[in-house]
Amino acid sequence: MAKTKDKDTKGGGTIALNKRARFEYHIDQRFEAGVALQGWELKALRAGRINFGDSYAVVLKNEVFLVGCSIPPLISASTHVIADDRRSRKLLLHRKEIDQLVGAVERKGHTLVPTAMYWKGNKVKVEIGLARGKQEHDKRETEKQRDWQIEKQRTMRSHNRA
Repeated sequence: MAKTKDKDTKGGGTIALNKRARFEYHIDQRFEAGVALQGWELKALRAGRINFGDSYAVVLKNEVFLVGCSIPPLISASTHVIADDRRSRKLLLHRKEIDQLVGAVERKGHTLVPTAMYWKGNKVKVEIGLARGKQEHDKRETEKQRDWQIEKQRTMRSHNRA
């Protein structure tokens, strides 16, 4: 009897994380958005070629765009296409979500920060965080908490070995 292949193993997983966003911002709310990509960009993402760290999202004419995300093209995949690796990519959201984001950005002074890019089935999704900027003392507190968690884990491991 032949084994059937599991479809989830083929298309699941994280493409890129923006760890700096969690350090620089207080993320209040998260949204999942689709991304309008071209064929050569998908091939490059499957190969793991992406620079996601210094990207951000912006609202223009009641539409949301991902700006600053660099996807360098594969040489073999884009021979007939002139590729712009830093182009603005449209994020696909429901109208109600876009209106909520516009209100928060314009009235409350929030920022739209992409925190993760991942596969969901065979589609690429971006997690956008509605964020407020941290001040210097907040960043120091986050660093102290992270160091304390690491130290706590070390002491627990050494205690468990003995």
